[in-house]
Amino acid sequence: MFSCSTSIYGWKCTCASFSPSAMLLPLPEHVCQIAPGPNYDYHSSIMRFTISSPVMPDAVVDYNLLNGKWLIVQQLNMLQERTKTLYGTAAAASSIKQSSLPNNLGTNCQHHDADGMWHELSEFYACEYYDVPSNNEVLVPLTIVYSRKHKQEGSPGLLHGHGAYGELLDKRWRSELKSLLDRGWVIAYADVRGGGGGGKKWHHDGRRTKKQNSIIDYVSCAEFLIGEGIVQENKLAGWGYSAGGLLVASAINIRPDLFRAAVLKVPFLDVCSTLLYPILPLTRVEYEEFGYPVELEDFLAIRKYSPYDNIPKDVPYPAVLITSSFNTRFGVWEAAKWVAKVREQTIYDPRRPILLNLTADIIDGSKYLESKELALEAAFLIKMVSDS
Repeated sequence: MFSCSTSIYGWKCTCASFSPSAMLLPLPEHVCQIAPGPNYDYHSSIMRFTISSPVMPDAVVDYNLLNGKWLIVQQLNMLQERTKTLYGTAAAASSIKQSSLPNNLGTNCQHHDADGMWHELSEFYACEYYDVPSNNEVLVPLTIVYSRKHKQEGSPGLLHGHGAYGELLDKRWRSELKSLLDRGWVIAYADVRGGGGGGKKWHHDGRRTKKQNSIIDYVSCAEFLIGEGIVQENKLAGWGYSAGGLLVASAINIRPDLFRAAVLKVPFLDVCSTLLYPILPLTRVEYEEFGYPVELEDFLAIRKYSPYDNIPKDVPYPAVLITSSFNTRFGVWEAAKWVAKVREQTIYDPRRPILLNLTADIIDGSKYLESKELALEAAFLIKMVSDS
């Protein structure tokens, strides 16, 4: 995680030479990612990037590498007068604390934005970090976000996970989660092995024949949330997208008693069959990440964690909502096969339905359809967990 400030190197030009000088850019608390923007002009001294945080809407910032000035170009302000009442207070966004800067560097940081404030929500939502022991091998970073006003004993929780391709887990503030947070939910993010949170070794320790490590890490985080009383037992839900759907579904197969519900978005569920059919889109590039099933060692490892091949028999299963589209790159038949097999092999409970939502619409890029799908997910989670 980033601290409240970071160094950015600017190159000051002189006639004789170039010399680097560190300039300190003060940041809001709980920054989880700094991503470069569309910097098309190679010769420009302005660099655009996006600052993300679990408790702050994304901020697009222009930074001048020559003079250290910076400008907040775009950021959603959820604390305008017409929305402040939603939070039960009229306080403004928290300002940047200049006193935390070293004296010798503070002068290099010149504020050039309109109001000198990050539009943070840390006054209303808390962000905490834990290191969770996993299988007595590693400590898994766990981030949790909750409402300072609405959190109480026996809170329901939603645990996000991905753990593939060496990618960072998306922990950005998302407005659609506000509905859950203001109902007392705890939103948690597990940076399991296979993702990019711990460098190349962290990624390699959660791929191919070591993919089981990702699942063990996710289960350990779920056990930690319940064991520490952060989330009430029988009120924990899982959430995963694509390879994250594989992670959550595999964790449910191992410990179905830990979860009350799960949302799987275009999940990768029938790993073995898909990887054995190389003419399918994406299949060849997945060998490096999930294994090459023609090789015996990889095949046995895949069969051990593949969600479709490890559905337990005659056990109560959590409620599951699977969403997919005929216009995605992923085969909808995987979700359909998995749903049919879960319904067949597990104990039927009308209070814990296994739902499949397929659409022919192109959801990506359509704000209306995205909002409609997000509303369906939130309604499902509230119904299955909060009302249980």
